Amino acid sequence: MTGIDIPKIMELAPSPAYVVDLGRLRHNLAILDAVQQRSGAKILLALKAFAMWSVFPLIRETLHGVCASSPWEARLGRQEFGREVHSFAAAFKPGDVVELLGLSNHLVFNSFAQLERFRPLWHKERGRVSVGLRVNPEHSEGHTPLYDPCAPGSRLGIRRAEFEGRSLEGVEGLHFHTLCEHLFEPLARTAKVFEEKFGAFLPDMKWLNLGGGHHITREGYDIDGLVELIRYFQGKYGVQVYLEPGEAIAIGTGVLVSEVLDVVHNQGDIAILDVSATCHMPDVLEMPYRPGILNGHDPGDKPHAYRLAGPSCLAGDIIGDWSFEQPLEPGQRLAFLDMAHYTMVKTTTFNGIQHPHLCTYEPETGTLQVVRSFGYEDFKGRLS
Repeated sequence: MTGIDIPKIMELAPSPAYVVDLGRLRHNLAILDAVQQRSGAKILLALKAFAMWSVFPLIRETLHGVCASSPWEARLGRQEFGREVHSFAAAFKPGDVVELLGLSNHLVFNSFAQLERFRPLWHKERGRVSVGLRVNPEHSEGHTPLYDPCAPGSRLGIRRAEFEGRSLEGVEGLHFHTLCEHLFEPLARTAKVFEEKFGAFLPDMKWLNLGGGHHITREGYDIDGLVELIRYFQGKYGVQVYLEPGEAIAIGTGVLVSEVLDVVHNQGDIAILDVSATCHMPDVLEMPYRPGILNGHDPGDKPHAYRLAGPSCLAGDIIGDWSFEQPLEPGQRLAFLDMAHYTMVKTTTFNGIQHPHLCTYEPETGTLQVVRSFGYEDFKGRLS
């Protein structure tokens, strides 16, 4: 994570704590704004990945709105972001649709059955709320089945064959989301397949949403290619193109500060930390993957090897294996890297383990602000 003073953050932050570097966040937003200015696309923040609403005032200076996956997310976007709200879910209850129609600018359905079931509700809001359909191009680019919306048997998106004999009356946009942590080339391949299957419908549409999973702010992303692709669709079909990345906003902005509680030995040294994979870094177990860590190296690279683990009673609360130049000691601080996205939004209070503080760091002044701390009442309030 270049450009972040992690040692300074570790010195200032309480433990455990998620810390978002505002300078790096501004860096990402500048890249996204350049894409918007050059292409004419509108970029939204995917709340499912990053919903730290205390930094929304900074993000909304650049991005046009948020995309939501539930009435609660839509409400957060409407109240705290204050720009466009685009909503989609795999299925809705009637009450969801009523609430979302009052909060959203775009409402996207996942099936023709739901489109027609709720037509009496959304038809009355035409002109204020734009309705769309999510499609499934049946083109997989995902390297992890758990995160592949086009995997065989996927419940997400309408396949081309289902469009036969269906009315699109009132539908103003199409939406696809097939990517996960991808650079530009997978989008280019997906867009080609999408156009072959669904391009005939685009002349009657007002907008096209290319979904999320675009790592636009990651080093090596072909921004020129993205701009050209957006211009192609907008020029040929006269649609407004939207993108809704989440990680691209938060990539490289956050660290999770932790502390060593104890070191035990069982066929190797195991350092037990005050952060948990299952509570605070669930993607470590779900993907699975091993996060980066400041001054941590692959096993065998340095003389002192450790398995890092959480304090919960889950036997598999294992974060991963690393080696270090010096031995780890109780009280020592460690910093896990790139911990802003898909962390805060997915945490739990399993075992009543302390939830990390939420903090921001302003590199221009060298100040760290604890935005939110959590206590027993937060844990108790989730139960009854």
